[in-house]
Amino acid sequence: MKKIILVFIGILFLQTVVAQDTIKKTRPKIGLVLSGGGAKGFAHIGVLKVLEQAGVKIDYIGGTSMGAVVGGLYASGYNATQIDSIFYNTDFDQLLQDYIPRSSKNFYEKRNDEMYAITLPFNKLKIGIPIALSKGMYNYNLLSKLTHNVRNVNDFNKLPIPFLCVATDIEKGEQVVLQNGYLAQAMLASSAFPSLFSPVEIDGKLLIDGGVVNNYPVEEIRKMGADIIIGVDVQDDLKDRNSLKDATRILVQITNLDMIKVMKDKIKLTDIYIKPDVSDYGVISFDEGREIIKKGEVAAFGVYEQIKKLGDTANYHVNSEKVKKDFLQIKNISINKLDNYTRAYVIGKLHFKNGSKISYEDLKTGINNINATQNFSRISYTIGANQDEDELKLSLTENPTKTFLKFGLHYDGLYKSAVLANITQKKSLFKNDVASLDVGLGDNIRYNFDYYIDNGFYWSFGFKSRYNAFNKNVTTDFRDGELLTQLGLNSINIDFSDLTNQAYLQTVFIQKFLIGAGVEHKYLRIESENLGQINPIFEKSSYASVFGYMKYDSFDNKLFPKKGWLFCGDIQSYFYSSDYTNEFNRYSIAKGEIGIVKSFYNKVTLKVQSDAGFLIGKDSVHFFDFVLGGYGFNTINNFKHFYGYDFLSISADSYIKSCFTLDYEIYKKNHINFAANYANVEDKLFENGNWLSKPTYTGYAIGYALESVVGPIEIKYSWSPELTKGFTYFSVGFWF
Repeated sequence: MKKIILVFIGILFLQTVVAQDTIKKTRPKIGLVLSGGGAKGFAHIGVLKVLEQAGVKIDYIGGTSMGAVVGGLYASGYNATQIDSIFYNTDFDQLLQDYIPRSSKNFYEKRNDEMYAITLPFNKLKIGIPIALSKGMYNYNLLSKLTHNVRNVNDFNKLPIPFLCVATDIEKGEQVVLQNGYLAQAMLASSAFPSLFSPVEIDGKLLIDGGVVNNYPVEEIRKMGADIIIGVDVQDDLKDRNSLKDATRILVQITNLDMIKVMKDKIKLTDIYIKPDVSDYGVISFDEGREIIKKGEVAAFGVYEQIKKLGDTANYHVNSEKVKKDFLQIKNISINKLDNYTRAYVIGKLHFKNGSKISYEDLKTGINNINATQNFSRISYTIGANQDEDELKLSLTENPTKTFLKFGLHYDGLYKSAVLANITQKKSLFKNDVASLDVGLGDNIRYNFDYYIDNGFYWSFGFKSRYNAFNKNVTTDFRDGELLTQLGLNSINIDFSDLTNQAYLQTVFIQKFLIGAGVEHKYLRIESENLGQINPIFEKSSYASVFGYMKYDSFDNKLFPKKGWLFCGDIQSYFYSSDYTNEFNRYSIAKGEIGIVKSFYNKVTLKVQSDAGFLIGKDSVHFFDFVLGGYGFNTINNFKHFYGYDFLSISADSYIKSCFTLDYEIYKKNHINFAANYANVEDKLFENGNWLSKPTYTGYAIGYALESVVGPIEIKYSWSPELTKGFTYFSVGFWF
């Protein structure tokens, strides 16, 4: 009996010791707070690296603005090294500009972006300014891809690390704590810096950067259950008088006064406070990210002994998020009701439908296509996973601005100087439509009117009308040299005017090629005052024709591309003319162009282009001959650029040309380039087989170009071995 009692007492004692030891070894819950601070938030990554090195397991994480982005990625399963790599490979210039690649724009949108220097909203006869510089879609697409593996987690407490972030309700001026929903959307809202990024709508609330009301959510992390809080603060301190040298810095100081006052209490709630020295950096110092990350590491090592006490290096394993797949199986696409745009229009922009298997690159392209239209002031989407299928929910807010004023300017050696004024009206008559009127005011009056109904995947319709005019001494007479020979002249001064009206329909073929067809009316008038006794008007006829075309253009920039392909082909059949010269016969003209661009060593680009055109039929009106020569002007009809020769110098009813351009970007947006072009230009060129012979015409050019806000500023010197003198081309602004 005595032995039994001793054994019983021994067991009780052992249980008590084990229980006490277990209590001692119970790990406290650790919360991590990451403040906002723009690019200075890169320091958070450095701190995370040191925490991992010390074996510290984070149980709760919360952040604001950049702290929300870094914290959200860490909470979703990425480790510090992976986040470092993500940030290193992100183009922050494109992120801040909400970069929309040229490939995401249809041909109408490409033309718009390559003509105007300034675009302004115009409502009720008042010129406005945009609500923000960027909608943040570049950022949103990136975050959606990065959080692919947790896209079906709506409760942030169920993430690998429970997470929250803070945003600001701009209408009420109140804090909004985001702990559920779509993670990428929550991170975007918390980091929507006012005026830089558009507000984000979540659950009916219009949200902006959480730093406006709470840039350091320490209380919120404590409420989640954290016993010990590690806080990383990259906010600005108060500046002394020597640093307050302009009004902007004084205004920033005033804005920071309340925040700094509040931080005194927040620091008291922080057990381990880490303050990286990032005073030399700004909120957009993204190009100095590596240095800022190092600052975070240095600051964390400054309190390493405190951190180490919380770690367990023996049992700690660094997370390593692996994307299970990089595609989505779209079961259904839901779109909120729109007043002025159809579902077909939106689906046509996405370039994928229900049942499609797409990559995140396809999704990004589709969202960029919608963004490029500028028809929606806010674009948001969520992806919900149901087993192996996904539902894409699109939320689009139509742009309340229907009217825009756009301006540009240009100078070249053919049209001379002009200021371009444009008014664009959207949703004027039907859903999906846009009407645009350009007027060029200067040495030569020009206009261009375009009305277009975009039906997405279905056939779209449009009407165009344009007028072009110029006065120039040229070495072609548009009469196969007849007038020049008769008058014994080398050149004549002509007044050229062209009025063209087109009705057309077009659609996208296999999601890449634009195909279309239409009818055209054209009125040509060509006259000269130096023809002596000959009638000064040698053409004033109207022409009717039908045409068809196919286009593909993946150049990433029209004038200075670094990659992409170009293909254009069209045929036009003239069946009627008022025939001022009594020379008209029915005939057709076919032409095509192909080009490719490759980049080498990042700064060097080679562009190879070839184009050709020819007559189909016995005879043609020489006013529609292919005319080559000059550079820098907007080409119409069958006018073509050709280095080494003056404007409009070489003409015939058929031609073939190749051009090779080597471009070196010596500094950002500054280019030097060399070009060589070769051509055969001759009547019936392809019938007599001379198109394969040694080029009859050659030309070379060397030049400098600057990509400016008004468009390219270019100067080129060109020469040809066939001529005794060279030519200098100078042009300013986008071509129109």
